[in-house]
Amino acid sequence: MSNLNLNKWQISRRQMLRGLGASISLPLLDAMGLSPAASQAKRSVFLYIPNGVNTLTWQIQKAGANYEFTAPLKPLEKHRADITPISGLHHPMVIGKHHNCDKVWLTGANVPGDGGAFRNTVSADQLIAEVQGTSTRFSSLELAIEGHSLAWSKDGIQIPAERNTQTIFNMLFGVEKDSKETIRRRLSRRGSILDLVADDAKRVNHKLGKEDQNKLDEYLTAVRQVEERTKRADEWLNIAKPQLAPGDISKLTRKLSIAEAGEYYRLFYDLMVMALRTDSTRVITCMIGSESHASGIPEIGISQTRHGLSHHNGDPEQLRRLTQTDTFLIEQFSYLLDQLKAQKEGDTSMLDTTQVLWGSGMAYGHSHGNANLPTILAGGKALGYKHGTHVDFNLPKIAQYDVTNAQAHYQLCSRPIDSDARMSNLLLTMLQRVDVKTESFQDSVGVISKIVA
Repeated sequence: MSNLNLNKWQISRRQMLRGLGASISLPLLDAMGLSPAASQAKRSVFLYIPNGVNTLTWQIQKAGANYEFTAPLKPLEKHRADITPISGLHHPMVIGKHHNCDKVWLTGANVPGDGGAFRNTVSADQLIAEVQGTSTRFSSLELAIEGHSLAWSKDGIQIPAERNTQTIFNMLFGVEKDSKETIRRRLSRRGSILDLVADDAKRVNHKLGKEDQNKLDEYLTAVRQVEERTKRADEWLNIAKPQLAPGDISKLTRKLSIAEAGEYYRLFYDLMVMALRTDSTRVITCMIGSESHASGIPEIGISQTRHGLSHHNGDPEQLRRLTQTDTFLIEQFSYLLDQLKAQKEGDTSMLDTTQVLWGSGMAYGHSHGNANLPTILAGGKALGYKHGTHVDFNLPKIAQYDVTNAQAHYQLCSRPIDSDARMSNLLLTMLQRVDVKTESFQDSVGVISKIVA
């Protein structure tokens, strides 16, 4: 945190608590004189790409430590010791029901057939936030470069995501235009309005039919979430936001658009890294693009949406372009790992204390195949992960992949080879690595022992 101006924080934790006159948890700050061991946080980042990948060029052919990176994965070669590509995972409750792949990637909720009513469940990131988010200004940070949020509350309500980089910066580090008293009055008014809304809803609830009552329950759940965030915002009013060096401010407030895809993606990643560096949050989700729409990438000569490219019907040129976009997305992911690795925390790096999950809820976009999900786990060595191998749950049940036979290869994406190789097993493993006390998550059958020391 050497680039941060923390002079104003040269005060003990006890003194700060006494000066606030309130009983709230504070972030662990270097300026409070805490030892590196005491200030070591456990962080989690979840990144979602839409519409799967070009499985013909993506799939790694060999399991274990001596695997070779395929063309789109080569930008991760330098991070080999800090990543684990995983093949063969699936969500059993979602197989063949593609319309909710992104919604259930972190929840594993049971998805009815197309057209059936769907109610989501809590996402893994929010369970982590309950444990790791108690000492930070934001228990979790929900972002989306394009699309919607990956985060869902315990009541199955989607938590809104922020897509504007300037708004994200202001939220994390910006100076408030209004005084604390003005902000507190505004928050108080918001709380009063929420109380009135809840009271009115209770009065009319008994007059409604069951379907309307369910809709009203969802609405009231959203109201409760706003209440909780309002309360948290009020509690943090007396704690100044981190002050950044001028160079960092310039870097994080660049005026960019999605048309400048590479720089735009990296701006999002820079904001995420700074949010973690300043301990503003320890849990971040980021939707890179929605299944229905994700912009083209003009800077590499691709104007088509990712959704359009994924429906290639076997066209060689479309497949080539899809591989280009896969490679581009991996290059940006590699940049994020570079930035996390560059931040030192004593004898380790921030990457060592941050578990990062990159992947999709779909494997093969053309047929909406959602088995053999493209999945990469990175970082978290200080959390007990061991990396450097390709973990493949398709082997040895399937002797080898024949990438020249597209029809046979695509079957990997339609039907799981190992029915027990569940995405929920990975999410359960990640939950336990950051102290969430649970022995199961959705349809999990156990942790993935191959990736923990």
